[in-house]
Parts: sequence; structure tokens; C-alpha cells
Amino acid sequence: MGRLDDKVAVVTGAGRGIGREIAMLLASHGAKIVVNDLGGNTDGTGTGKIADDVVEEICAAGGEAVSNTDSVAEVAGGEALLQTAIDAFGSLDILINNAGILRDKTIFNMAESDWDAVLAVHLKGHYCCSRPFAKYIRENNRTGCRIINFSSVSGLFGNFGQANYGAAKAGIAGFSRVLALELAKYGCTVNTISPGALTRMTIPLREGRGEEVGDSELEQSGPQHIAPIVAWLATEAAAGITSEIFHTGYGGVAIMQQPAVIKQFKKTDGVWSLDELDAVVPQLIAAKKANVEAAKEAGAAVEI
Repeated sequence: MGRLDDKVAVVTGAGRGIGREIAMLLASHGAKIVVNDLGGNTDGTGTGKIADDVVEEICAAGGEAVSNTDSVAEVAGGEALLQTAIDAFGSLDILINNAGILRDKTIFNMAESDWDAVLAVHLKGHYCCSRPFAKYIRENNRTGCRIINFSSVSGLFGNFGQANYGAAKAGIAGFSRVLALELAKYGCTVNTISPGALTRMTIPLREGRGEEVGDSELEQSGPQHIAPIVAWLATEAAAGITSEIFHTGYGGVAIMQQPAVIKQFKKTDGVWSLDELDAVVPQLIAAKKANVEAAKEAGAAVEI
């Protein structure tokens, strides 16, 4: 018996890297998989049949899978993904929104097309796939489903040269919080992954800085380290865990702090004067720094 027997999962961007590892692991635990991938380059151009290759691997290992090459950046593509799952397996239980592209440039050089393409695949892509699945859940009163979205430290912390990517990934974190609220009555959890892994999208960034990536480092920090927490969140063990952000990779798994008020002052009458803010804002900044230091201490890795 697998922990995901009789479950049907869609994994977007599953032809390579993190998505492929997730698809393979879900299948090994009994899930039936729709492998979605355009088979394009890391900047979103081109197409290929790499989704079929992953399907063959899953089936060769005794699992069940079908491929889908629709674009997640279009509403019709998200609807086609749902229909592929229903046509092949009769239902859908798990949606993993993993597909993504990179077009890194500083804001000084970023063309409108670079902005639009990254926002379309990442942020709009999450909407295009999640909306038909959410409607399917409501119309069929289907309980216990899972949506797992992919954010990034680029959006949660910020990263030089990735204004488009960071904006999309920060938006996905907000999108996930709202989706968790809207789907709670159906027992559908919505969680977010912040991954850290060496993949075909991130290795060139390292190489561009003159850093070599060897086989031993790939073993310790490859996409295979992202898949386990994703698979676990798809199981019954994760029922009731929703609207969280998990950071994982390089052998670690962590939960991330979400936006919250740290310290607050409130006037009883009138509006704030600039002189009053001279006194108050430094106290707010000091409170924030203390909160960050406390979070760093609490978030230090515990080896097990």
C-alpha cells in the first residue's frame, strides 16, 4: 500500500528538474500522474516531448501516468490539464503548480516582454491551473484535495536581477494565502514551497559567477531534495496543514515566518506629525531587527 494510492495528481513543469522528481516520487507512492511540460527552454521558448519521457519512466517503474503539453500561462491550458486528468483517471485530487521560466535582467534592461513572460508562466500560471481545479472541487463537493504552489526566496527575500521573477513569486505566496481561505470549507489545503536546489535553471547562475558545480554537490543539493516535503503535504498526514510556506533543499526542511505586525503605536486623536514619527519609527525599526534576530536563532538548523 502506498500513501497516495488511488490519488490523481497533476504536476506542471514536470519534464525536468524539481517537477520530474516530484512526479516520480508521487508515482512511487501510488499516485496516478499527469505530467505537464511544454518541453521548452528555461526562458520559455521552444517545445519538446520531454513529458512523454517522464511518463515512460513512471510506467516502466510500475506506475500510471499520462502526458500533457498545454501551456499553463493560458486559461485554456489549465482547463485542458484538469480534463486530461479526468479523461485518463476519472478525477483529480492533487495539483502541484511548479512550472516556471527565467528571464533575469536588472530593471534597467528588462524589456516589457521579459516581465510579461515570467509573470504569465509563474503567477498567471498558478491562477490558470488552480481556478478550474477549485471550481471542480466546489461543483463536485470533492473534499481532501491538495494544492501545492511554488514561491521562491527571490520573492520572499529579494534577489538582484530578478524583479520579474521576484514579483511573481511574492504574488504566488499571497495568492496561496487567499486560496487557502477560499477552499478551507472543502478540506482542501493550499501550501507553498520555497525551494533551494541546483537545477538547469539555477546552475547557469552559479556558473555565470565563475563557480563550478560538481557531481558531489549535485548529490547534496539537487532537485531530489525538494520532492519529499511536496509528497508529504499531498498525503493524509498533512490534513489541516494549510496556508504555510515550507523552505526546503540542501538536506533541510523549514517553515517560514509569514507577514505579521511586530510592534505598533496608535494615536488616540489626530494624525501623526512628522516630529512624532521621528520618535516612533526608530522604535519600530529596532523591534523589527530584534524580531529578525530572534527568528534567525529559532530557525538555526537542528541536525537529525
